[in-house]
Amino acid sequence: MEAHVTRMSDMGTPGFLCPRDLQLLIFGGKGGVGKTTCAAAAALRLAARTPHLSFLLVSTDPAHSLADSLADLVPPGNLRVLELNPQEYLADFKKKHGDKLRKIASRGTFLDDEEINRFLDLSLPGLDELMAFLEISAWVEKRVYDCIIVDTAPSGHTLRLLTMPQFLRKWVAMLETLLAKHRYMKWAFARSRDRDDLDTFLDELTNSVGRMEAVLEDSGRCSFVPVMLAEEMSLRETVSIVREADRLKLPINDIVINKLYPDSHCPVCREEHYLQTCELRDLFLNTFLTRFALWGVPLHAEEVRGQIALESFWEEARQIREPPPLVPKPRLSPEVKVTASIPSPPPGTTLLIFAGKGGVGKTTLACATALHLAKRSSGRSVLLVSTGPSHSLSSCLDMPVDSQPQYVLPGVTAIEIDSEAEFEALKQQYAGDIETFLETLSSNFDLAFDREVLERILDLSPPGLDEVMGLTRVMALLASGEFDMLVLDSAATGHLIRLLELPEIIDQWFKAFFDLFLKYQQIFRLTQFSQKLVSLSKDLKKLRQLLNDPAQSALYAVSIPTDMAFEETRDLLAACGRLGMNVRGMFLNLVTPPSDCLLCSAMNRRESLIYGKFKQNFKGGISVVYRRGEIRGLHGLEELGDALYQCEYVDAEAAYVH
Repeated sequence: MEAHVTRMSDMGTPGFLCPRDLQLLIFGGKGGVGKTTCAAAAALRLAARTPHLSFLLVSTDPAHSLADSLADLVPPGNLRVLELNPQEYLADFKKKHGDKLRKIASRGTFLDDEEINRFLDLSLPGLDELMAFLEISAWVEKRVYDCIIVDTAPSGHTLRLLTMPQFLRKWVAMLETLLAKHRYMKWAFARSRDRDDLDTFLDELTNSVGRMEAVLEDSGRCSFVPVMLAEEMSLRETVSIVREADRLKLPINDIVINKLYPDSHCPVCREEHYLQTCELRDLFLNTFLTRFALWGVPLHAEEVRGQIALESFWEEARQIREPPPLVPKPRLSPEVKVTASIPSPPPGTTLLIFAGKGGVGKTTLACATALHLAKRSSGRSVLLVSTGPSHSLSSCLDMPVDSQPQYVLPGVTAIEIDSEAEFEALKQQYAGDIETFLETLSSNFDLAFDREVLERILDLSPPGLDEVMGLTRVMALLASGEFDMLVLDSAATGHLIRLLELPEIIDQWFKAFFDLFLKYQQIFRLTQFSQKLVSLSKDLKKLRQLLNDPAQSALYAVSIPTDMAFEETRDLLAACGRLGMNVRGMFLNLVTPPSDCLLCSAMNRRESLIYGKFKQNFKGGISVVYRRGEIRGLHGLEELGDALYQCEYVDAEAAYVH
């Protein structure tokens, strides 16, 4: 794309690569856009250019890929690489402060120690990422490193991580509420306002939140760099990311547009180049992203891993200063090419989950499958569902989809569950019942404090409850009898695994509430909220049973032919084994077909080796889906669905040139 870019040597380098007082550099974006590569390459360049400074390259993604990206590279002496284990930081927090939490709980309400401690303990799983990020902000504050480069989880969870200060403020406010009664009693009976170790503990937590917010909002110390592809879904998601970052006051100066295809005579390259040109023109003409410096990085024939590839990564970056000129529309491939070895799901299947690394095409394959199933099984009703924090069904189907069931075509309905809205509705239900309950009681000293404790107790719910509620909403739709099958477009691997493990914790949280209602049933009557919890608990039980029933549910792993995707897919399959989930097949997506093109042939050779590793490690059926631009809209998705599930078995090995 030479016509609309300027070489780095002419325009300088992206701001985040220039030595200055930057202390925190965060890369974020949709799954599969190359955040890990950008973060690793930036860290190596900064460390090499400023050997007198110290750097930390750290990953907060539950499905780490930093080690895979670095391969056998030995970092320079001034660069440390760390894949955080958030649970270790949570365990350390509980070890240091568990007694303080129990003392706070014992002082605050008519609930006894055991009851309130259960809520505190159940709220802690999910605080692990928060504790890890608190540690990062503390390193920044103490200048343990001159600069910390952060590789984050896919966009929806990145933004959730960055809103952690708000969550922690709520959690601390609940603890403050529990202490308020004790402070009042000290003043009322001893005229004492002396502060103790618990006050100091809460002050330290509050100060930690303040420090974290101060770092994240300081453009002199922090920079957030969105990474995207020149694809419609990535563009839409980047616009959403930047809007939310603006709301959070995160400083943004640069945006990286990765994996740009060259304009060539190769049909595959020419088609991809044309589609990317259209998206770049849309970016310039219809979005506000041009207020930032846009940096284009070309697609590399070899996977960007290891020292040589990472150290040279930014050398080919170009600043994109204006919309690219229109190029002739190529003649698109006449058909979707798939070498299929996965049969259609059997008629008794109730739940299909599409899972994998971010950016591998889960949404596209889930949509294509839903359309195929409706076409193949006349009379069956399929519900296509997204519950992740970053929805893309609308973009893929090319029609509006929201939190209400949306008709797609005969036999197919789509819905994007707004999990946060579901949880907010639960909190409103709880608040209304608490208000009604307290109005029936006489006003006295104790209830003035207990009222606030009761009102805030939902702030001690486990993070992730909202996403589980989204899944139980899906189960409620299934139970209505209106739909015969659910096709679930899941969150990226690390968060899907965590989400599938969460129901047990959420179930314990429900039981804690039920025990509370039973013990105080004479006075503690929250009729509608109790009924809602009973309904949620039943739906959760059905979900757990369904996930562990191979006759009714199955998971399709979706991956792409890269080493990093292979490693993450192996982690996913291991987790499915632990959870007793039925993995019915694997789709190897976005495969480069054999070609005379130098770029495509080099990619095909590399991908054939990785495909061999997939075959060796996964004994089920593997279908190979060739690259063919961005498949959007019902017609293209129906074509893909028909190609994905051919009845006969074809050996996928024939897809490659060896």
